[in-house]
Amino acid sequence: MNHIVELGEFLRSCRGRLDPADAGMPKTARRRVPGLRREELAQLAGVSVDYYTRLEQGRSRTASPEILESLAVALRLDDTEHAHLFDLANRRPLQPRQSTPSPAEHVTPAVRRLLATLDAAYCPAFVLGRRTDVVAANLLSRALIADFDAMPANERNQTRFLFLDPAAVELYADWETVAADTAAMLRMDAGRHPEDRQLAELVGELAVRSERFRAHWAERRVHERTEGTKGYHHPVVGDLTVTYQALALPGDGDQTLFIYSTEPGSASETALRLLAAWATEPLAERARTVAPNEPDTAA
Repeated sequence: MNHIVELGEFLRSCRGRLDPADAGMPKTARRRVPGLRREELAQLAGVSVDYYTRLEQGRSRTASPEILESLAVALRLDDTEHAHLFDLANRRPLQPRQSTPSPAEHVTPAVRRLLATLDAAYCPAFVLGRRTDVVAANLLSRALIADFDAMPANERNQTRFLFLDPAAVELYADWETVAADTAAMLRMDAGRHPEDRQLAELVGELAVRSERFRAHWAERRVHERTEGTKGYHHPVVGDLTVTYQALALPGDGDQTLFIYSTEPGSASETALRLLAAWATEPLAERARTVAPNEPDTAA
């Protein structure tokens, strides 16, 4: 059996079975064959159309485990199909697929005390873990960005919020740059943990549901945040700009503490102080708060 030819046939068959609607592709009456087009699958997997075409036509004898894993995610293969794909390519997965989720991440009590201290200093702060999961966040960061503590545990993820929550597009002054950098952070994490099944599932969900994520993921950029500035259009306190520092937490190479601060005496500092006061109000009082740029229709 010619495994190179069989690999191409298997890829073609799996591509033909994948409903374009399930992959987040626009419906069109011009599709002459079932399933995804080659260029659509290539985009989902983050490879060039030319490379994928050569692979499917049996004209390429090289396919790295990383590329095969990307194709497996894009094609939504189950464990049996995943193993068969690697067998046909004569490659071994970088790590066995995890059939059970990895343990939930936690921060130490000392880090939680630090987050509370930063609240008192009017500094939003949060900890990102593997897969850009939000592991912990202080009150002010939840008021500024999103209340991750109120979300189901499997949805507390920065990349997921950015690409799937419409509020994120309105919140960030430069959403496109933030989204591109965050996708690149996730790409870097995928390189560090190619065996992480939950990360692969997250990438698959985002690729299906977000056209912008597919475009950024296909760029194959990697990014590690250290420091910078970020602007917000907040619905309660209006526009503000923060400076951020990203600090690796000792004892866990996957966890990073992000601390936001503002220029002393600036309008942004005033906005954060107002936001802190709003965040500590009872919910009934918060509901009566009118955003700075919205008319008071009750008057």
